[in-house]
Amino acid sequence: MMRISLSRPDITETEIKAVVDVLSTPNLSLGPKLPEFEQAFCDYMGMKRAVAVNSGTSALHLLMIAAGIGPGDEVITTPFTFIATSNCIMMVGAKPVFVDIDRSTLNIDPSGIEQVITPRTKAIIPVDAFGSPADMDKVQHIATKHRLFNLEDSCEAIGSTLNGRLAGTFGDASAFAFYPNKQMTTGEGGIILTNDERLADMCVSLRNQGRSPQGGWLAHERLGYNFRLSDINCALGIVQLSRMSEIKAKRRQVARWYQEILADDPRVIAPSEPAGCNVNWFVFVIQLAGERGRKIRNKVMDDLRSRGIQVNNYFVPVHLQPFMVEKYGYRNGDFPVTEAVAESTIALPFYNNLAKDQVAEVCRELRDCLDKA
Repeated sequence: MMRISLSRPDITETEIKAVVDVLSTPNLSLGPKLPEFEQAFCDYMGMKRAVAVNSGTSALHLLMIAAGIGPGDEVITTPFTFIATSNCIMMVGAKPVFVDIDRSTLNIDPSGIEQVITPRTKAIIPVDAFGSPADMDKVQHIATKHRLFNLEDSCEAIGSTLNGRLAGTFGDASAFAFYPNKQMTTGEGGIILTNDERLADMCVSLRNQGRSPQGGWLAHERLGYNFRLSDINCALGIVQLSRMSEIKAKRRQVARWYQEILADDPRVIAPSEPAGCNVNWFVFVIQLAGERGRKIRNKVMDDLRSRGIQVNNYFVPVHLQPFMVEKYGYRNGDFPVTEAVAESTIALPFYNNLAKDQVAEVCRELRDCLDKA
């Protein structure tokens, strides 16, 4: 048992009541809570269409299909992300093409994108790592210049802004995820956001077995999937979304506590907000400084876990996952910034209701582990 968990959802009596209310109706799926949740999300984001699905991975997968991406195509993205970003590309038969990250933001380095564009390139998927928006103005400029889709993986960035504009509102479409460790949760779930009616209509059909809005329950217009999100999940999401200002404030406070306590330790690089960003923190990922930090990282994590402090490394580079190495022949050294960062990261306990004394305890234990390592 861990004394301090890595993450915990923030569920109140209001969310519980909303879920129980749905359970007392006959509409557990494809009922009124689905469009209500989608409209609430559109209103919050200031966009025209939202399509709720059963996971962020499903949202990305459907965007690939709706954008017409398939075998022989290439999609540019970052190797420093959760595996789903690349999986969704491979699921449609396309190839992920990686660009290394910017050392200061941990997001895709726009200066490397145009170098890997080929006649087969169809889209760019920038990722808002840990809740910090990618350099979307530069990415969008490149996408427009080369007539590519800009499909934002904002699964970790609900509520974050770049120059006052919400993450997920810059490109042709975006995907968000609501797993229980995210800023808001629907239990399991995700959502597609876009102003493109064609993309949205296609995703609505694809999530529900390829049905046509004009057809009956057994009329299927295209190959589709069961990626639906139940009314139970949507009811939870409606309440969570309504609390977003409160949730963001809580998470920013926890991040500030960590930043203040760790500021004077040169062995630790604590994350900060890039210029122009107002981050709704997803996780709080520190880096251990220098070559020595990379060498002792795993030992420090093991020691923290033995003390009841749950931690993890974020991320294992996508290009070095075994099946990626086998399929594409990637090797150590292909994306050196990603690899160096990945070897030094530790995600510390982080969630809405983490108390200040718990943050202080985590930092004390971390410092002691570093001393002993």
